[in-house]
Amino acid sequence: VYYVATDGSDSTGDGSDASPWATITHALDSVPDGSTVLVRPGTYSGRMRLRGTFSQGVTVRSEVPYQAQLRHSSTVVTCFYGQGITLEGFDIAHSGPGAGALVIQIQDLRGDGPGGDDATSNITLRNNIIHDSYNNDLLKVNYGARDVLVEGNVFYNQTGSDEHIDANGVTDVVIQDNIFFNDFEGSGRINGNDTGSFIVIKNSAGLPENERITVRRNVFLNWQGSTGSNFVLVGEDGQPFHEAEDVLVENNLMLGNSPNVMRASFGVKGSLDITFRHNTVVGDLPTLAYAMRLNTEGDNPPNEDIHFYNNVWADPTGTMGAENPSRPNDFSDTPLGETLSFVLDNNLYWNGPNAIPSNASELINYTDDAHRLVADPNLPDQTSVVLPRWDPNAGAFLSGNATVRQEFERLVNSCGVLPADSPAIDAADPTQSPADDILGQPRDAAPDLGALESPTCTLEGDLDNDGDVDIADIMLVAGLWHTAAGDPDFNPDYDLDDNGKIDIIDIMLVAVHWGETCPPEGGTQVWAVGNTRKVLPTDPVEEASYVWSGASKSVGIKAARNEHEPFQLVIAAEDDPLAGVNVTASLGVRRLQ
Repeated sequence: VYYVATDGSDSTGDGSDASPWATITHALDSVPDGSTVLVRPGTYSGRMRLRGTFSQGVTVRSEVPYQAQLRHSSTVVTCFYGQGITLEGFDIAHSGPGAGALVIQIQDLRGDGPGGDDATSNITLRNNIIHDSYNNDLLKVNYGARDVLVEGNVFYNQTGSDEHIDANGVTDVVIQDNIFFNDFEGSGRINGNDTGSFIVIKNSAGLPENERITVRRNVFLNWQGSTGSNFVLVGEDGQPFHEAEDVLVENNLMLGNSPNVMRASFGVKGSLDITFRHNTVVGDLPTLAYAMRLNTEGDNPPNEDIHFYNNVWADPTGTMGAENPSRPNDFSDTPLGETLSFVLDNNLYWNGPNAIPSNASELINYTDDAHRLVADPNLPDQTSVVLPRWDPNAGAFLSGNATVRQEFERLVNSCGVLPADSPAIDAADPTQSPADDILGQPRDAAPDLGALESPTCTLEGDLDNDGDVDIADIMLVAGLWHTAAGDPDFNPDYDLDDNGKIDIIDIMLVAVHWGETCPPEGGTQVWAVGNTRKVLPTDPVEEASYVWSGASKSVGIKAARNEHEPFQLVIAAEDDPLAGVNVTASLGVRRLQ
C-alpha cells in the first residue's frame, strides 16, 4: 500500500504512510504492479494522469470515500496510455466556470492506432461522485479505448449539448450500477434546459468498431436537459454507417420526477442489433414520445434489429408522451422507412385513466406487441424523490446516506418496487430475461417485468427489500427524521404508523423486527417469537416445526395451492411457552415427496 496526501512530496516522499507522495500521477509512475494507492482527504488541484501498464492491476482509492476532491480548470483526469487501473471513491469536478473541456477522458493513444491490440484498456471508474462540468461531457470514453467498466458512480450536471457519458468509437464498455441526474440549481448554476442526453453511444471518428456496449442496472432521474435529448441515445452523428452495434440496455430504472420535457426516454439513430429489456420507465415524464424514438439522421442507414422485451412503461397521470396536459399523447416516434426490423414483445403499458396512445403514421405502436399487458403496475409515487446530491460539508447525501450504493438502493426501493398484487409479477418472458435484476438479485424462473424482481418473502421492517431487517432499514427511516406529510422529502412508505410524520415510533417499528431474514431458496427463515410472518415456499410444504430452547413442536400449516401463494404460520400465545420473551426461533420445513 502506498499513500498520496496534500502535504506529501513527489521529490522527497517515498509513498509510505509517514512520507506520502503529492500526486496520483507520480504514484502511478512509481508503484509496482498489484499495488493499492490510498489518497488522503483534501483537495488535489491540476490534471491527474492515469498511465502505466499493470497486468495485475493497480487501484487508486480515496482513503475516506469522497473526501479526496480532484479539481482542475480543464480535463481533471486523463487516461490515454493506461492499462489495468482502477480509480475509486473520489469527488471529481471542474474547479468552476471557464474550465476547459471534459472532466474525465479515457482514450487510446498508446501508439498502435485506436483500438489496437495494445489499446488503453481494463480501466475502471468505481464509486466516484463525478459532477459539474463547465465545458462539455462529464466522462468521454473514446477513440479506441476498450474493456472499460463504469460502475457505482453518481453523475450530475454536464454543460451544453453534451453528455454525462459519451461512449464514442469504443468496444466492450460496461456502464452499470450508476445514478444519473441533473440539479443545476443545487450547484448554484442556471438550468438552461439545453444539455444533452445522459448517455450517448456513437462513432464520431468512423472507427472500425463501436460495439459490445452494455448499459445495465442504472437509475436515471430529474431530467433538466433539452427537448431533443434522451436518458440513453444510441447513435447521434448522422454517419453513413451503423454508429453502434450490439448494444444492450437492461434492468434500468428511469424516473419521471421532473417537469422538464425530453425527446424520449430511449433513442436509436442509425444503429444495429440494439436490445432494450427489463427496464422500468415510470412517472409523469413529459416527452415528445414516452417510450422511444427510432429514426435516422443525416447519412445514417436505417436502424436494424431493434428489440424491446419485458419492459414497463407506466405514466400514472394519463399524459404518456405529452409535453404538457394540453398536448396529445405519443407512445413512440418511429418514422416509417427509418427502421428495417424490430421486435416489441411482452411489455407492460399503462397510461393512468387514458388509453395507450397509438398512431398509424408511426412504425411502432403498443398494439404490435402480441403479448402485451395493459395494466397498472402499482409502482410507488416518484414526485417527492430526494435527489442523490452529495453534501461535502455534511459528509453525506441529502437523504442522510453515506455511500453511493446506499443512495442507489434507496432510489430503487422507494420508486421501483412492485407490490405483491402487481400484474407485472411473474409476467416476463424468461427466454428474454437476464440472470439478475437492478440490485444484482437473481431472477426467478418466472421473472417479473421491469427492472426489479420482487422478493419472494415479505418482512415487516425490511424497507430496502433485501431480505433482512438490519441497520440499513433503520437508516432509511432515520434519514427522514422529523419530516411530515406536505414536506418535499416526506416519504409515506417510511411512516409505518400512518400518523403523517416520521418519528421515533417508526424507528421502533423497524427495530422490533431486527434480525429477521428471508430464507435462501429451500432454506430456513428466522422468526420472532409470537409474531406472524408470510413465506413464499419454493415448493409445497406439508409440515413445519417451531423450535426453541432445544425442544421441538410440530405445527400444522396449509400447503400452498400454487407456487406463488404465501402461507402463514401462526403460533398462538397460549401455545407458546416463550410468548413475549425476546428470543428468536427457526422455522424448518419438510418438503412433500
